[in-house]
Amino acid sequence: MSKSVQKLRGLTGMKDILPGESAQWEKLEQIVRDWLASYGYRNMRTPVLEYTQLFARGIGEVTDIVEKEMYSFTDSLNGDKLTMRPEFTAGIVRACIEHNMLYDRPHRIYSIGPVFRHERPQRGRYRQFHQIDVEALGLPGPDIDAELIIMLARLWKKLGLEDVRLEINSLGQSHERLAHREALIAYLEQHTDVMDDEAKRRMYSNPLRVLDTKNPAMQDMANKAPKLFDYLGEESLAHYQGVCDRLDDAGIVYTLNPRMVRGLDYYNLTVFEWVTDRLGAQGTVCGGGRYDGLMEILGGKPAPAVGFAIGMERLLDLWLQDAEPEPVPECQVYMVHQGDAAQRQAMRLAEQLRDVGLRVLVHAGSTGFKSQFRRADASGAVVAVILGENEVKARQASVKWLRMADQDQPQESIDFDQLAAHLQTKV
Repeated sequence: MSKSVQKLRGLTGMKDILPGESAQWEKLEQIVRDWLASYGYRNMRTPVLEYTQLFARGIGEVTDIVEKEMYSFTDSLNGDKLTMRPEFTAGIVRACIEHNMLYDRPHRIYSIGPVFRHERPQRGRYRQFHQIDVEALGLPGPDIDAELIIMLARLWKKLGLEDVRLEINSLGQSHERLAHREALIAYLEQHTDVMDDEAKRRMYSNPLRVLDTKNPAMQDMANKAPKLFDYLGEESLAHYQGVCDRLDDAGIVYTLNPRMVRGLDYYNLTVFEWVTDRLGAQGTVCGGGRYDGLMEILGGKPAPAVGFAIGMERLLDLWLQDAEPEPVPECQVYMVHQGDAAQRQAMRLAEQLRDVGLRVLVHAGSTGFKSQFRRADASGAVVAVILGENEVKARQASVKWLRMADQDQPQESIDFDQLAAHLQTKV
């Protein structure tokens, strides 16, 4: 008696993207790549696996990501402590240092790919999710901060997203944050009665993160806490104003959110988020900011940098809410055939059609014409090329147009040697 085999399932939070849905991903990715190219950004690819220390140093030891969410393990072959990347920036900066990328000029780069965080799956966010990561390396001024935000406004317009709003803040420089930190800790010590255990734990290690709480009982306390913005010096304020001036020039509406600190410790000066109310409680579509100190933290020469990341799942969710996607056809030409000789001829003709740039699907198997035509229609093809015994003998293919606008056209007979040129001009 054969033993039943248990059906295996995918991991929680690791989502399969099936062909129909994946076609929408590809459409969005192409829009994104064209948009980034229009601003001079080039693609860069970094490994999924990095040393754990990279993220501990780069992101911050007391962040949620490092403390709770990273997929980390010890390599059984050599004992190395490794982590599947929870974000792109630290790995990109590591590569920039390792390959001395900034030796002659700044770089505008982007990456698109999966990242991993062990958090509670929710709408638009999984444990394996995907990011569009954009970085401007080696550029110090408020002009590039503003350019990144203006770029994003253009992307929302391209996608028809009208209800994504911008919040910005400035985190100043380290000495300004230190002065604010002292005042903030003194304030928090007076309000421990309303703080939850997580806030008490972070009160001394990372007090800024206490202000980012989602606990309703702590909102009033957080709102009345000393604001970092009030501790900014002249240079930091001038940088912030430079960003705002350029956003005003571009007609971009924004709101100052003095509680915004972002979830990563490497930020300074400008931070920003684009948010929406259409994705539930976690409404951030895109977030980023300046991180001038990260190069030095990771062992490189000091260099300015600024960037952002977009969650692909969330962006796709928003986009498809506004525009019901049209199915992406599997092919343009579907080859229908009957008999062994016709099937072999169909394969030869299909290669000729692909030579001129057409997307062609040759029916596999030996089913009847009726079922093949049903499959051709379901494929989304605009035309069926039909081959049977008579067509093979006459060396002429029958051509039948399948889409509604062309269905009234009579079926044609086209010589084999003219078929590619004929379809190339009409498909």
